[in-house]
Amino acid sequence: MLHLLDTNICIYLIRRQPVAVVERLEALHEGEVAMSLVTYAELRAGIEMQSRHREQDERVLSQLVALIPVLPLDLAVAEAYGRLRAAVPDRRRNAFDRLIAAHAIATNAVLVTNNEADFDGYPGLTVENWTSGR
Repeated sequence: MLHLLDTNICIYLIRRQPVAVVERLEALHEGEVAMSLVTYAELRAGIEMQSRHREQDERVLSQLVALIPVLPLDLAVAEAYGRLRAAVPDRRRNAFDRLIAAHAIATNAVLVTNNEADFDGYPGLTVENWTSGR
C-alpha cells in the first residue's frame, strides 16, 4: 500500500518530531511511501520564503527527497481533481490540498496528514493521521 505524505507530515519528518511519525515511516518499506509534486512545491515555497537557514534547509530537503520520492502529476490526477471539485463544490478548500487529495486517489494511496479536517468528505480518499495513531 502506497502512503502519500502531506506537507505537514514531511515537515514533521524533517524536524524528527513527533517521534510517532518517524517510527511509522521507519516501519515502511521502499516503495510504500511518496510525496506529491504539490507537497514538494509547498516545501520549496517554504525555503524560498525564508532565507535565514537556506543552505541547511536545501540540504535537508534534498535528503528527504532522496528518502521519499516525489510523484509527478499526470492526467489521472487532473481527472480526480475534477471529480473532487464537482463532488464537494460548496466547501471552501485550499486548491493545493484538493490536488494532493486527488493525487492520493489517482495513485490509490492512503493520504497521511495531521490536518484531517482539510480532507474530510472527499469521496474515495483514505486518510491516516500518524500523529494520533489513526
